[in-house]
Amino acid sequence: MKRRKRQQRSRTRRLGATVAVVAVIGAGGWFAGTRMQSPADAAASQRAPEAGPVTVPVEERTLTATVVAQGSLEYGSPRGITLAGAVGSSQEGDEEEGAAQRVTKAPSAGSRLKEGDALMQVSGRPVLVLSGPVPMYRTLGPGSSGDDVRQLQKALNRLGFSTGGVTGTYGQGTASAVGRWYRSKGYTAQEPTSADRQRLGDLETAVSDAQAALLTARGDGEEAPGDGTSGKDSEKLRNLHIKSAEKQLELANSALSAFKAGYGTKVPAGEIVFLPRLPVRVDKAKVRAGDTPDGEVATVTSSDVVVEAVVPGSDAASLREGMTVQVTTADGKEAEGVLSEIGGSATTSEDAGPGAGTGPDAEPGGTSGSGEEPESTGTSGDGTSEPVPLKVTIAKPGPLAENTGGAATVTIEVGESDGKVLAVPVAAVQTSAGGQARVRVERDGRVRRIDVVLGISADGLVEVKPDGGALKKDDLVVVGR
Repeated sequence: MKRRKRQQRSRTRRLGATVAVVAVIGAGGWFAGTRMQSPADAAASQRAPEAGPVTVPVEERTLTATVVAQGSLEYGSPRGITLAGAVGSSQEGDEEEGAAQRVTKAPSAGSRLKEGDALMQVSGRPVLVLSGPVPMYRTLGPGSSGDDVRQLQKALNRLGFSTGGVTGTYGQGTASAVGRWYRSKGYTAQEPTSADRQRLGDLETAVSDAQAALLTARGDGEEAPGDGTSGKDSEKLRNLHIKSAEKQLELANSALSAFKAGYGTKVPAGEIVFLPRLPVRVDKAKVRAGDTPDGEVATVTSSDVVVEAVVPGSDAASLREGMTVQVTTADGKEAEGVLSEIGGSATTSEDAGPGAGTGPDAEPGGTSGSGEEPESTGTSGDGTSEPVPLKVTIAKPGPLAENTGGAATVTIEVGESDGKVLAVPVAAVQTSAGGQARVRVERDGRVRRIDVVLGISADGLVEVKPDGGALKKDDLVVVGR
């Protein structure tokens, strides 16, 4: 009995071991089967999945197109100031006529000069600024005439000192106005020097001497000749003396008249600086007290702050002088300016045609294989865009005046859509060889082309106007593969 039970237990153990071995072998076979591949299966597993189109939904939104550029803030219209000649002349005697001129009051950097103000002083005399396009180049005084005299007369009249007319000739009315203007500024206008007065006295004496000589010549004929000459010869001699005396008197009067024509109150060449536009701001003083005023004495700018920036030619094509510009500094200060200059020869947006500059590079291979005409992008030409310089003028810089020399961002709004419009990424637009703009729309697993008219573009999107109702919001447009 016991022996039979032992035999049964032995058979049971052998059966369990056999089942375990079979299970292990089966599991190993399953594992090996899952890891073993044919060469074709292995190659197929290494291939990338078949590419499908990359799509994005059509948006419905308002588009505002802007051109943004970086620039630097500076004061506008910088100009160097050089004196046209001497400032005044000595009136104390010949021994000081050749004395060197010295700056006695230097220009003040940062100061604002309006018409009639003094820029500086040289040897105690003023250098005054007036508005006018003709630069000062000579001393102006009685007898002078020309455009520079005319603009002096206009300036004096603007300041309230009547010249008696704008004639272009410096007369007593102009001299009187100059004298009153100088006195209003606390100075004395340039009167004749001691040398001038001496010269006038000499000429007046010459006239008096010539008159006396003529009287003597005429009086000599009243006495009878006593030198043995005949009465006829004596008369001839007397007439010669009279003609000679008359000629000397004529020459003396002519010299006196010519000198008097230029005698009187003058404006020395160095005492006025004509500038095309006032007021101005003194940016830098180039001389100090005690210096000789040779070369540039100062640099002035306009009171406007300007931003100079550069944009691609494709952006410049949509810009026009006079556009409003928002200027923002790095620390968040803002001011409004005007686009005052556009450099280069940017093509106008009308010339560029609808959609110019809105498309991406052409997709390799052109089309999706439908056999249609090849597609190109919305851009034309060789793809280059020459940089174009811009100048923005800020007439009222406000807090931005403290940031001159620093960087600023200019934002120019160039257009806005008419309310909400259908918009797609620029990359979704293709242009046929015939110039027709299109987008590709994926529907029900198929891609179809839809002709569109392009509108405004902004922020990487472009307005599309489909033919009829072929395109609507949330349609999926193809932007790549």
